[in-house]
Amino acid sequence: MAAEVLPLPQLKLATGPSPVTAEQRYWKSFRNQKSHTSTASWPISHISFPAISAGAASSSSLAVAAKINDLFAVSAGPRVDIFSIRKREPLKTITRFDSEAHSGEIRIDGRVLVAGEDSGKMQVFDVGTGTRAVILKTWHIHKQPVWVTKWSPTELTTLMSASDDKTVRLWDLPSNNPSRMFTGHSDYVRSGSFMPGGNSNIVISGSYDETVRVWDARAPGGSVLTFKHADPIEDVLPLPSGTTVLAASGSAISVLDLVAAKPLRLITNHQKTVTSLSLASNGQRVVSGSLDGHVKVFETSSWNVVSSSKYPSPILSLSVIAAGAAQEDRHLAVGMQSGVLSLRTRLTGAAADKARNKAAEQAALDIGPEALEKLDQQKAKRKRRVLSNKAMDTLGDNVDVIIPTARTTHKRVRLKPWQRDFREGRYAAALDHVLDMSNPEYQPLTALTVFVELRHRSALREALEGRDEVTVLPVIRWVGKYLSDTRYMGVCVDVIFHLLDLYSEYVGASASLAAQFQLLSGRVTKEVDKAQLAICTGGMVESLVGGAA
Repeated sequence: MAAEVLPLPQLKLATGPSPVTAEQRYWKSFRNQKSHTSTASWPISHISFPAISAGAASSSSLAVAAKINDLFAVSAGPRVDIFSIRKREPLKTITRFDSEAHSGEIRIDGRVLVAGEDSGKMQVFDVGTGTRAVILKTWHIHKQPVWVTKWSPTELTTLMSASDDKTVRLWDLPSNNPSRMFTGHSDYVRSGSFMPGGNSNIVISGSYDETVRVWDARAPGGSVLTFKHADPIEDVLPLPSGTTVLAASGSAISVLDLVAAKPLRLITNHQKTVTSLSLASNGQRVVSGSLDGHVKVFETSSWNVVSSSKYPSPILSLSVIAAGAAQEDRHLAVGMQSGVLSLRTRLTGAAADKARNKAAEQAALDIGPEALEKLDQQKAKRKRRVLSNKAMDTLGDNVDVIIPTARTTHKRVRLKPWQRDFREGRYAAALDHVLDMSNPEYQPLTALTVFVELRHRSALREALEGRDEVTVLPVIRWVGKYLSDTRYMGVCVDVIFHLLDLYSEYVGASASLAAQFQLLSGRVTKEVDKAQLAICTGGMVESLVGGAA
């Protein structure tokens, strides 16, 4: 029995370098945007979620708590909203503040939250149970606004605070007084963090006195290391290595090496003050937000920008929220001066497959019924493959390969006019169909496919000869139009040689034929000049490189 004769497959041209990198595609996949506006449009001053650290990963209880946690906190005005990572909706709101709240931070187990406020008060709330947050602890030690409250990533009862009273303090949750107070800053302390690595004794702080200081609770006296900058410090971010710290100072981000006690690099990609820094991709990327409305993503080896996006309002806070056992990036949360919280989500697993299928169906629907039918055939083929694999699994270990015997009925493919002519050997007629640029279904790639197949069958001359003035002109116009495209050039040159051999003697008797050949000659000359210029330029570059070497 003879095999089925299939239609001529269309060529696939080589693609050039993509203008969009893999990194840009990754960050553009955060698409499913959802926005929330704070009450009275209070600026979104802080976004946080309890990320698991390298030190916490060594503790099985903390690691499990981080995986099952589904909360992140958003501070705006005199309230802190608790959001669900899965649903991207607020679950509860804490409003028990006397003034503006700052730095609402959820502990890694998702059970309690700590926040400071402008009055200098610090409060700890139970957020893991019930619909309302219950106050568990209150401290009135700071006398000025508390801008930083952070839980230790490894010890559930240890936290730190930093205040406009120029102090940094360590706290133990059951105690009424700080376990250690660090003094040395000469201005407001607006940023701080624990150093990673499983040691809660070392903290870092950034102040409006333009310094970044490293403190060790085991060392008496002041800071153990100080870095002086040119502008106030808005945010500090330790990297997971525990030896490098990023500091946002003015419109620049400094990369500080704690071991060598020196700056490694100054990143100056923002135009206005950088307000927030966040880790992403398990510490392999750093994301920054600025008052210029830009969010930039940096790789942590050479600190180059790998992606950037623009928001409509100055950015005050941001966080890349991770979820799941692998701590994969899930949301890009950005808080703006306008009071808008923007959540862009990267879909994964079944949700991503569903979104891709929906996008493919919409694209096929836009193209036409043929594309939709082809998509349905692909889906049916995948379904048959899945059923075949399931049947294979039911056979046990007695066989290695299963051959499906169910008869499948294939719908006969309806050929287009040019495909029918080409199959039946009417090459000239098939060529006329695909060169008709007035046809709504005209595609240059289809014409190229026919030309290439005619050349493979040694039928190119047969398709071009015996034409009159009316039928030869479309061939000349098509060749002249696509001659400058390197992907078409080889076929165009072969066609030009055949046209000159067959019709050059008739040029004197036809003014339109002579005009088209003259136009084609001009385009060929132009391409030759461009090639010669490229060769000369290449020679000059080689001589310069050789001289420099």
